[in-house]
Amino acid sequence: MTTPQTHRPLRLTLIVLSSVIALSQLSACAPLVIGGAAATTALVATDRRTAGEQVDDKSINLKIGHEARTILGERLGRVSGSSYGGQVLLVGDVPTQADSQRIENAVKTIDQVKQVINRLRVGPVTELSVRTNDSWITTKATTALINAQEVPSRTITVTTERGVVYLQGRVTHDEGERAAKAVATVAGVNQVVKLFEYVSAEKVLLPQNSSNTGAVAPTQTPTAPAAPATGQTEVFTIE
Repeated sequence: MTTPQTHRPLRLTLIVLSSVIALSQLSACAPLVIGGAAATTALVATDRRTAGEQVDDKSINLKIGHEARTILGERLGRVSGSSYGGQVLLVGDVPTQADSQRIENAVKTIDQVKQVINRLRVGPVTELSVRTNDSWITTKATTALINAQEVPSRTITVTTERGVVYLQGRVTHDEGERAAKAVATVAGVNQVVKLFEYVSAEKVLLPQNSSNTGAVAPTQTPTAPAAPATGQTEVFTIE
């Protein structure tokens, strides 16, 4: 005669098997979702530069440091460069206006540099406390972009200099506005300067490195207001 103790393992086994079968049936019936929210999230989280552009930008940033050291020599100075798609932002402190111009001219000769925005300040090196605060503002601004809705945070570069936040990236006009508004809410930000490369929503949806051969024309959408020219400096007013 079978005892109750031998029934218990058998009953547990049957329950487990029933659960597995039920789950497999649910998986077979559940629809496979392609696109929608998941696709939007992936799009927002992707750097819109090609792999080649990202490599070029890293190389440009390294060469900026070399050029600045060569020009300044043993004199005190601080030069920081940020390249996005060949658009270079220069910030920092240099001894003279002539040094600022020489560094700008040298950076313009670097391969793959398309534009130089010179925001170098003539004067003594900024105090460490100010630079530390700028780093903290950059961290908070980056977090604000990540938390903002419909903002491609990973394709936006944030640079802070004396409380002024510079935003570089490849965005639509609406994305740029949302990004600037998000950063403007960060404590300690004195000004937000947009240095975006503006693209259409249709271009954003096209795969990187894709050619036009055999490509399906994107669906036409209503024409948006004209965006400022690419690379044009825009100061976002903080209310």
